[in-house]
Amino acid sequence: MKSIKWSDPELILALRLYYQLPFGKMHRGNKEIIQLANIIERTPSAVAMKLVNFARFDTNLRNRNIKGLVNGSKQDEVIWNEYGSPEILEEKSNELIETINKKELFELFMKEEIIEKLVIPDTSKSSIVQGRRKQSFFRKLILSNFNNKCCITNLSFPPLLVASHIVPWSKDEQNRLNPKNGLLLNNLHDKAFDQGFITINKDFKIKISPQLIKMKSDKYLDENFFQYEEKIINIPDKYLPSDKFIEYHNDYIFKKS
Repeated sequence: MKSIKWSDPELILALRLYYQLPFGKMHRGNKEIIQLANIIERTPSAVAMKLVNFARFDTNLRNRNIKGLVNGSKQDEVIWNEYGSPEILEEKSNELIETINKKELFELFMKEEIIEKLVIPDTSKSSIVQGRRKQSFFRKLILSNFNNKCCITNLSFPPLLVASHIVPWSKDEQNRLNPKNGLLLNNLHDKAFDQGFITINKDFKIKISPQLIKMKSDKYLDENFFQYEEKIINIPDKYLPSDKFIEYHNDYIFKKS
């Protein structure tokens, strides 16, 4: 295995994996860490350490008194500052993955069995592919952020979980990949959230639309919605939902009457 200085492409791929994993899963036994280690010919311990090095720059973790390793290289900081935003990282790392052209890299970062709803104005093949890759990237960010559990019900079966945009994909191009613009919901609650039958407030409490409350006698709605009224969602590991996105959903999507 290599003992030489990490290259920029290796660091960019490691940073992409950083965004893909919950902080508590950044260890040498993690399957995805082992996969990346094999691809770039480093040890799983070295890759895991590099991910925790990146954590020291993450203000979202620092705000929760979670600290990474302090003895990383100066180049770690350079890469973080240049590619730390999800939008820039997604674009640059995709270029790298296509240039390197290894099946293992595509499987680690781009293979996604669930392609969620998209609204893409340009119907060209290239635009659709790019949109799906971005949605796949966003999904992995949100799965990681909520530790693979629905933030309302704790359902932990990924095929039934959706990375929901708080401000819809079609309404805010600049924040399509922002993890603070996402909730991890099961299919039922994603649909209800998308159509404004439920929302959350700035205290992360679940609110039920009056349109559903009118049907208070419905046992199914009681079991799946009313019991969650005023309960706090599961607080994510890294990125708290942004107040401004929550406010948008409350003002423009939530059905208040």
